[in-house]
Amino acid sequence: MAALFDGQHSAPIRFDEQTADRKIDLSAIREADRKPHVDGSPRRVVFVGNPNVGKSSLFNALLGAKTRTMNAPGTTVSITSGQYRYDGPDGSEEWQFVDTPGTYSLSPMSPDEQVAADALTGNAGMPVPDLVVMVLDATAMSRSLYLLSMVAELGLPTVVALTMNDLAARRDCRIEPARLSQLLDGMPVVSLDGRTGEGQDRLASAIAASFAGTPLPQGLRIPADDAIDVREWTESRADARFDWTARVLRGLDLKASDKTTLSDRVDRVLLHPVFGILVFLAVMYTVFQATTTLAGPMQDWFDVTVRGWCTDGIDWLFGLFGPSASDGWLYSLLVDGVLDGVITVLTFIPVMGIMFLLLSMLEDSGYLARAAFVMDRAMRALGLDGRAFLPIVVGFGCNLPALAATRTLPDSRQRVLTGMLIPFASCSARLTVFLVLAHAFFPQQAGLVVFLMYVASVLLILLVGVLLRHTMFRGLTPEPLMLALPPYQCPRAVQLVRSVVVRLWQFIRGASVIIISMIVALWLLQGIPATANAGGFGEVDDVHDSAYGVLADAVSPVFAPAGFDDWHASAALITGFVAKEVVIGSMSQSYHADEPDESGQNADKGTFGQKLRASFEQSSHGHGKAAAIAFLLFTLAYTPCLATVAELRRQYGTKVAAQSVCLSLAVAYVLAVVAFQLLRLVL
Repeated sequence: MAALFDGQHSAPIRFDEQTADRKIDLSAIREADRKPHVDGSPRRVVFVGNPNVGKSSLFNALLGAKTRTMNAPGTTVSITSGQYRYDGPDGSEEWQFVDTPGTYSLSPMSPDEQVAADALTGNAGMPVPDLVVMVLDATAMSRSLYLLSMVAELGLPTVVALTMNDLAARRDCRIEPARLSQLLDGMPVVSLDGRTGEGQDRLASAIAASFAGTPLPQGLRIPADDAIDVREWTESRADARFDWTARVLRGLDLKASDKTTLSDRVDRVLLHPVFGILVFLAVMYTVFQATTTLAGPMQDWFDVTVRGWCTDGIDWLFGLFGPSASDGWLYSLLVDGVLDGVITVLTFIPVMGIMFLLLSMLEDSGYLARAAFVMDRAMRALGLDGRAFLPIVVGFGCNLPALAATRTLPDSRQRVLTGMLIPFASCSARLTVFLVLAHAFFPQQAGLVVFLMYVASVLLILLVGVLLRHTMFRGLTPEPLMLALPPYQCPRAVQLVRSVVVRLWQFIRGASVIIISMIVALWLLQGIPATANAGGFGEVDDVHDSAYGVLADAVSPVFAPAGFDDWHASAALITGFVAKEVVIGSMSQSYHADEPDESGQNADKGTFGQKLRASFEQSSHGHGKAAAIAFLLFTLAYTPCLATVAELRRQYGTKVAAQSVCLSLAVAYVLAVVAFQLLRLVL
């Protein structure tokens, strides 16, 4: 889908590949198709700009945490909005700020760019903006000005926010806002720093002044008949925009520097086809090693110390009602159900927090974008280009935003293929499973084991991608990669903390309800009698006589060839289909349920790790380490969570979601069986 813009109107002409040789009637464009602004509501200010120009950083600096994210009407693309209060000399007023996806053009080639165009033109049920904040990158004026030429044609009040002028100054290419404003026929220009927030007040004042009556920008005028050829029209329009951009650049008199910068020297290594990959692997290894080393002690503190405090508090509370109060089902629900779920959520905080912090540092520094170039050659073997690697990298944090990130890819088949590969990217929820089993079975090499799981994830993506390209996606050929690299920057502590807090809160808010609900559901299933030997509800002495035990026993034999047909493990994998975050909590809860407090049978056999090792040694007939690796590989490859399946269905349809689930289950099972059968010969 793409869109063209006529100099007299704001509404885009949507077309597909079949319309390139047709005639279009410019007089047929109707302003009535747009949704008008509602009087009395906050004025709508839309932020637009190229990717990586600091637009979202500026938006977040202006609004802080007072934002909400929602899907654009009729799409799965997210836009962020928030209310901004401006206190001016004539009183205060509320403005609605809207952040759009980064785009290079208003002739959209991807769902992301389509939403940005619709937000500016008032299409797809979105209101027409009252003002546009056009964010320009001072270090890449040519690209930014070309987009500005399109925005100016809309005839909307426009304020230019000039970012990264400090970086341009280091290259002796600083932009003078007053001179640029003069070249733009008086359009307000404000120089600011989106990361620190410097210049926010000047931007707000410029917006207020524009509302008060700044002359509207004049769009490019190209003579045309009422009916013209689309191809000829678009070519003449593009030529006019490039000419206008060139005139502005000449007026700025920017002097290009030929000297080799430090960034150039660093890129020679980081973008090298061999050394670049080695550096990328080293960086990822450092990230995971640091995560395992730093998060482990904090997880133990939550699991042991905080659990002990909470249990003591519950014991004290129930003790107020008599010594027998703790024998009832309510006490068991709180300790074995709710508390287990809460502690499981708390143990994720250090892991997720450290992981988000390190990935945010890499992202803000400008390194992650370079990983796309490094991996471009490998991705082409899958029928993709390096741009598809960025959503996959996001998938190593969480598969849900990774699936949403595929909307930036221009080709629909590339989007579907990338979406089917993302579930094989080991999300951070799986990291907790890796950490627990790695520390239990390989305490001295836990960091290495976790790193190797991520290496296995990358290899799995490549192998499955090659398989899919030669089966379901025959003939998929990527176009040459053209990607703008952001400048290297030192991450700001305030921005990092804000980013980590937002991501961590989103994870906790989304995962905590699922985790606690699932563990309480497990407690409930373990209390429901399912055999003749069981008593009433809550009186099941042997968990194998409960509904949970019967279900687990029925599934366990399937995993015998993989070495982990222990019911604790197989039942945890079932719950993991809902959310990987509950796998460890499920196993922990089931081990606890398998230990009656006072009877001699199944007495406490040690810590969770000791019980884990004992059960895997028994189920694998003495090959516990091989079974543990097989379990890790199965966890790595099988369906990440129910929410991911729902997002796959929402993005690509039921058929693709079903194919993805079947593919991941088949790959996971084959991988686990083969790994165990081979590793038991040496471990």
